[in-house]
Amino acid sequence: MPSLTAPPPTTREPWRRVGPPSHRPNIFESLVRGIGGRHWTFALGVAMLALFLLVLVLTPWIAPHDPAIQDLGNRLAGPSAEHWLGTDHMGRDVLSRLMWGGRFSVTIAGITLAICAVSGVILGALAARRGGWVDELVMRAVDVLVCFPDVVVALFLIALFGTGYGTLIAALTIAGWTPFARLMRGLALEINAKDYVEAAEVLGSPKWFILFRHVIPNALPPVAAMSFLRFGHKLITVGALSYLGLGVQPPDSDWGAMLLDAQPYMERAPWVGILPGAAIFLAALSVTLIGQGLDKKKKSRRRRSVASGAPGAPTPVHGSALDEGEAL
Repeated sequence: MPSLTAPPPTTREPWRRVGPPSHRPNIFESLVRGIGGRHWTFALGVAMLALFLLVLVLTPWIAPHDPAIQDLGNRLAGPSAEHWLGTDHMGRDVLSRLMWGGRFSVTIAGITLAICAVSGVILGALAARRGGWVDELVMRAVDVLVCFPDVVVALFLIALFGTGYGTLIAALTIAGWTPFARLMRGLALEINAKDYVEAAEVLGSPKWFILFRHVIPNALPPVAAMSFLRFGHKLITVGALSYLGLGVQPPDSDWGAMLLDAQPYMERAPWVGILPGAAIFLAALSVTLIGQGLDKKKKSRRRRSVASGAPGAPTPVHGSALDEGEAL
């Protein structure tokens, strides 16, 4: 009679999951976990920006007064139950004008930033990918435009075409794509040396496919950090141009125009000028904190990867492409 022996213990493959499957988080849990894993400046910036955007989106429904209605008998009145932040020199509600003016400032800054980011990323990637005269042409154009601040370009265009939304967007776009182009060129030169890009070239992939499938997508995190940092710059520039009378024209208004109107009355009613200035500062601070949080998270991950000697760890270079682009 054959002896009965116990079957040998089964060996589990190390890659198999042991136990019940883990809970799959929903979208809200993933968002909270992603924010919690970032630098604290990122979480603070996201909270501030979300509050700003929520107020600006709901402005048509929550604004207490019409921003254009004048009450000359109630000029430069202090905060009250009817006017929470007081009135300006024409009796208009300051809170309502802050909310409606913020919609214009943020919209113009967002439109110009989107145009600058898309055009700068494409031109920078093409310059690094093609090289030769294309690279020289793009980079020499960057060197020339860096010499002219946005305000100087705006003055020149307004002298030619007059004031208007289109002129303001064009002025902010002409000199605004250069930091993105320089940043993208530095990132693309590093990505072009990667193994997966060389493998795609050996397989005969078209150059445009490599550019839009491998180069640009892998450079998006630093570009996103740069975009938030530059958004604050655009917002301040829009306010500066409006303060100089080159931006929005009456009866419309924005934060810069409110500063201009409040200048003669700062001693009598300081809140009329302090509030729009504080709005510009806090909005620019929120997006700057987000950009700095993204950049610090990326740099700390890079340092840990280099220190651990992990395979495929990036080679440390002098400075970073984001620092080089932000210097513009």
